[in-house]
Amino acid sequence: MFISPAYAQDAAGAGGAAAMAMQILPLALIFVVFYFLLIRPQQKKMKEHRDMLGTLKRSDRIVTAGGIVGTITKVKEGSDEIEVEIAPNVRVTVVRGTIGSVVRPQAANDAAVSAKG
Repeated sequence: MFISPAYAQDAAGAGGAAAMAMQILPLALIFVVFYFLLIRPQQKKMKEHRDMLGTLKRSDRIVTAGGIVGTITKVKEGSDEIEVEIAPNVRVTVVRGTIGSVVRPQAANDAAVSAKG
C-alpha cells in the first residue's frame, strides 16, 4: 500500500541474495565454532585412546572404565581380550575397549616436584 512496486521488486531481487547470505552466515559461523571447540578435540582424544589401546603390553598398569586398577599379564594379539591381574593370583579377562588409561610410574624427581608445586 505505501511501498512502491519498484522498491518491492528490488528488495526481492538483488537484495534478497545478500539478505539470504546474512541469514546463513551466523549458522555457518556457529558450525565452525562447534567444529573447532567440540568435534575436533573429541576426534583427537579418540585417536589418542585408540593408539594407547594398540600399544598395550605385558606389565603395564591400567585403570579400567569401571575404576579397577590392575597389571596386564597377557595380551592376546588379534583379540579384544586382555588378561589383567587385579590382586595377587587373581586374574580377570577384560575387553580392550574398557581400558580407560595406562598408569605410568612417576620417577622420584617427578614426585618431589609435584609435591612442591
